[in-house]
Amino acid sequence: LDSLLQEKLVIKELSMSDVEGDDGVAVAVSSGPMDINTAIQEVLKAALIADGLARGLREAAKALDKRQALLCVLSENCDEPMYKKLVTALCMEHGIPLIKVDSNMKLGEWAGLCKIDAEGKARKVVKCSCAVVRDWGSQTAAHEVVQEYLKSQR
Repeated sequence: LDSLLQEKLVIKELSMSDVEGDDGVAVAVSSGPMDINTAIQEVLKAALIADGLARGLREAAKALDKRQALLCVLSENCDEPMYKKLVTALCMEHGIPLIKVDSNMKLGEWAGLCKIDAEGKARKVVKCSCAVVRDWGSQTAAHEVVQEYLKSQR
């Protein structure tokens, strides 16, 4: 009877700490230095987990206007030119760093505006032309890469 109780205790310990643990952000291990697109993707994911990501024009404009924004990511292929003008002007006025990415589909996927299927591929991606980071979340290597990129752009 004691051996069964000890075995059950060991199983319970394993399932609680090793299997069900919340590890936070899963970081992809790359062999070389991280490129800026991968870094932006990881920073946006960390911000999303920390509830510090504003997606879309309305949320982004509010965050930029209140000076809560730490970083703004804008897509190049936005349909509306006034949209880009407004976001760029708000960033310039408040001194908020602005990074431009090529595709609004990519930005939508990075900002979490999609469904992930069983294979881990993004499905039903919603386009997103602007995303604003209000809270970095966890400090990762990707965060450092983005900070270095912003320093080099000034």
